Amino acid sequence: MGKSESPTAGDGSLGDRGSAGGHTRARSPALTVDVIIEIGGGSPRRIVLVRRRNPPPGWALPGGFVDYGETVEAAARREALEETGLDVILSRQFHVYSEPSRDPRGHTVSVVFVGHATGEPRGGDDASAAQVFPVDGLPADMAFDHRQVIEDYVKGKY
Repeated sequence: MGKSESPTAGDGSLGDRGSAGGHTRARSPALTVDVIIEIGGGSPRRIVLVRRRNPPPGWALPGGFVDYGETVEAAARREALEETGLDVILSRQFHVYSEPSRDPRGHTVSVVFVGHATGEPRGGDDASAAQVFPVDGLPADMAFDHRQVIEDYVKGKY
């Protein structure tokens, strides 16, 4: 999740989003990005997952919080590079996931991209490991709603 680990409150939750210009704002979800990084060709398709260093535990798509003043595209490329060491070329925006319960820390909205890269992924930043998996051989301990995101991708749902 980079230098700005997450916009969390002191209790680890995403907390109240604060005020703007002296006016109290209603709570709003945190904006995040995730990237489905395709590696190589062939069948079944292969994608990169990262093992999370911080809670919640498990394997996840590379991604994280969008920094203030950053585009979602730049955030997706930055997070992919920080967590996998790969320079990802984004192919397209895939879908937006916003189910309030998708992140146990609090409500997030994730813009998910599909991209591709070459090379060997290596875990970095808040990813303890990065590994290539076939889409039909995902690990059992997936974080967030990322299993559903990948299933939607495989089915061509969006």
